[in-house]
Amino acid sequence: WVRILDIALLFVMLALGLNIVVGFAGLLDLGYIAFFAVGAYSYALLASPQFGIHWSFLVLLPLGAMVAAVFGILLGAPTLRLRGDYLAIVTLGFGEIIRIFLNNLNRPYNITNGPQGITLIDPVQLGEFALNKSYTIAGFTVAPVHSYYFLFLLCAAAAVLISLRLQDSRIGRAWVAIREDELAASAMGI
Repeated sequence: WVRILDIALLFVMLALGLNIVVGFAGLLDLGYIAFFAVGAYSYALLASPQFGIHWSFLVLLPLGAMVAAVFGILLGAPTLRLRGDYLAIVTLGFGEIIRIFLNNLNRPYNITNGPQGITLIDPVQLGEFALNKSYTIAGFTVAPVHSYYFLFLLCAAAAVLISLRLQDSRIGRAWVAIREDELAASAMGI
């Protein structure tokens, strides 16, 4: 049940990001998850035996985010002027292209292991502290599955705080104002 909570917390973080794009900015982005997939696969490829690189968690996490951001820029640049249904169709197509591409990237050279996915990904490790080991803290034993749960809980709490801060920030208020202005213009038929 703890792994299910881990996945639920991951989906909470993804939903908060989607809320920023759709809720604040008013952009109907149906391929949002493709950027998550690109970043996650980038991290997994560099932290697994696929390429044998095994870099540190502190290097790979920002690197995966940067690769996802580059793909976001590559998709965002030609679609800057799209709105509404057109943006939804383009982003949905991008999401499907990424899904099919990564699922079929096992032939002729096995890069992503196809639909089975990448296995044996290195555990999150900071110095001597690794989340794949059990630790006893104040008489309580924390199993590896619980360590990952606490990491996801911490990340989800940080995502909630960042989202709340963004909502009240100058940029967040501007996004909401732009969205409301576009809604008012479309209601008047402009």
